[in-house]
Amino acid sequence: MDHLASWLLTQTAAHAHRLVSDGFAQVGARGYHLRLLRSLATEGPASQADLGRRTGIHLSDLVGALNELEADGFVGRSPDPADRRRNIIAITDDGLARAAQLAERAARMQEELLAPLAADEREELVTLLRRLLEHHRGAGRVTAAPETGGIARRAASTPYGGMG
Repeated sequence: MDHLASWLLTQTAAHAHRLVSDGFAQVGARGYHLRLLRSLATEGPASQADLGRRTGIHLSDLVGALNELEADGFVGRSPDPADRRRNIIAITDDGLARAAQLAERAARMQEELLAPLAADEREELVTLLRRLLEHHRGAGRVTAAPETGGIARRAASTPYGGMG
């Protein structure tokens, strides 16, 4: 089976998932926490719906992760002045420190995962994986090509990356 790219990707992804899950669990965190905190730190406060879109986290998972982050004092919710029916989520000072801690931990996990590869090989692997992901995310989106009347593939926008 080790001649099939799909099998190799699946086996490596399973190992990466265990590595990341275990690494974050050691400090009482999940990959979603890093994605949310980094998004809030870099892109600013947002509604839950906007956070879900920009992090690619499904609403059912998003609410639970935000509840955990809020309970630990890493994010705060406040009513949106433009629409009091929804909340705006903002990162706290403790949340900024937690984001830095989790980012450092994620970097160490990447080191462990990619240990057998040289720096240029790591860059190449990430570039190739990104290209595959972007292609397959966009593969299901078809539109009529106006100039030919045929079908053309359109690249999907990729949500905010991160650990998950």
